[in-house]
Parts: sequence; C-alpha cells; structure tokens
Amino acid sequence: MAALKSFEKPLTPEEEIEYLTKFKIENDKSAKDTLIERNMRLVAYIAKKYNNSTEDQDDLISIGTIGLIKAIETYNIDKGTRLATYASRCIENEILMNIRSNKKNKTQVSLQDPIGIDKEGNEINTTFYM
Repeated sequence: MAALKSFEKPLTPEEEIEYLTKFKIENDKSAKDTLIERNMRLVAYIAKKYNNSTEDQDDLISIGTIGLIKAIETYNIDKGTRLATYASRCIENEILMNIRSNKKNKTQVSLQDPIGIDKEGNEINTTFYM
C-alpha cells in the first residue's frame, strides 16, 4: 500500500516511554500529538485488514485514529506492555464497532420502498394513494 510510505517511522521504545510520560504526567498535548502521528502506520495497517468491508479505506483510517486516541488516553504505563500492543486492540475494536453499527443501519428501509409483489406481479407499497 503506497499510503504506508507517507507515515512517519514508529517511535523507539525509549521515545515511546518519554512521550507517554510527558503526556500522562505533564499533560503535554504536543507529546500526545506526536504519539498519534508516529502510530498512524499501525492504524493504516489494521485498517487494511478490513479492506474488503463496505467501508472506504480513508473512513477506516479515520475510525481507527479515534481508537488510537482512546488508546493513548487510557493506556497505563505501569502495565509493562508496549503502546502498540494495547492500541492495536483499541483500533481494531473501534473499526469493528463502526462496521457493526453501519451493518445495522443498512438493513433499515424506507416506508416508500416496496415490501413485496402481489399475485398479479404488482409491487406492494406501504403508502396509500387516494
């Protein structure tokens, strides 16, 4: 995928801890922005797995970014796992929730849509004309 080449390189484990500490302890918003920007490659990689869904790839990346932001905000440094490990589950969950939500909405029909065909081959509508 050509889009992966446009993302910045991931943070080293040391840089990751540094930026996470700045964000969590000092509430440094630029550190949060750096964490988001440098993990966009992960978002694109996970979104690519759902390329066969009905969603547009850019929409999946946007939805995945929301999952990444939630992951950064809820990540616990003391747990001993890498941010990417935790974030990948959050990103994937956010994408899956959106796909499921859209699937429910796509089954809804309008009252003006025909609901069937009668014995003579005429469409049966829910609207009545007088």
